[in-house]
Amino acid sequence: MKKMPNVTIKGTKDGLTLHLDDTCSYAELIQELDEKLSESSRALEDRQLISVRVQVGNRYLSDSQQEELKNLIRQKKNLVVDRITTNVMTKEEAEKLKAENEIVSVARMIRSGQILEVPGDLLLIGDVNPGGTVIAGGNIFIMGALKGIAHAGHKGNKDAVIAASLMKPSQLRISDCFNRAPDGTNAETETREMECAYIDDQDQIVVDRLQVLMHLRPNLTRLKGGC
Repeated sequence: MKKMPNVTIKGTKDGLTLHLDDTCSYAELIQELDEKLSESSRALEDRQLISVRVQVGNRYLSDSQQEELKNLIRQKKNLVVDRITTNVMTKEEAEKLKAENEIVSVARMIRSGQILEVPGDLLLIGDVNPGGTVIAGGNIFIMGALKGIAHAGHKGNKDAVIAASLMKPSQLRISDCFNRAPDGTNAETETREMECAYIDDQDQIVVDRLQVLMHLRPNLTRLKGGC
């Protein structure tokens, strides 16, 4: 019976994809990968830089093994590693992913000088007073007045949003964008309608009615709305 290859190389419009078997030993995998890449690189000597994506299936790779794979690929002419994907993650990585996708509910007032930070989405039932700060890796929803600083998507998520029952912040931040409160605001003109803030197509933070979120961020929640 003919032995199935441990390494399969497929060309795509974006470059090369390496499918690495997840049942053989790591040593066998590295040896066969080296041999096949050497053959392929000779055929691609006249080509410009080629992006390589590596798929390792249900195999867990340590940081040192990932670096070894990357170095092996980089040694071949014209090959550049785009990314390595695996179906496996550590317990710590799974816990971190879970935390980043959870909604943390907090019922309290954030006073001046206080900072509340969560890894995922934040649902705050209470006010953020001037001088107070709330920070979230995901979205921020405030059932109360936002009069301090709110920073959503602080790890780089530009799709994050900020919503509040009363939107009067001293500063809004989403990812690396920020927006200070407009000058000359008058308390008598404050709206009592819930509002939201998001990054628009021009990379600017925009404050709008809460209702626009269902159109701008249809994947914001798993719950389905009405017609």
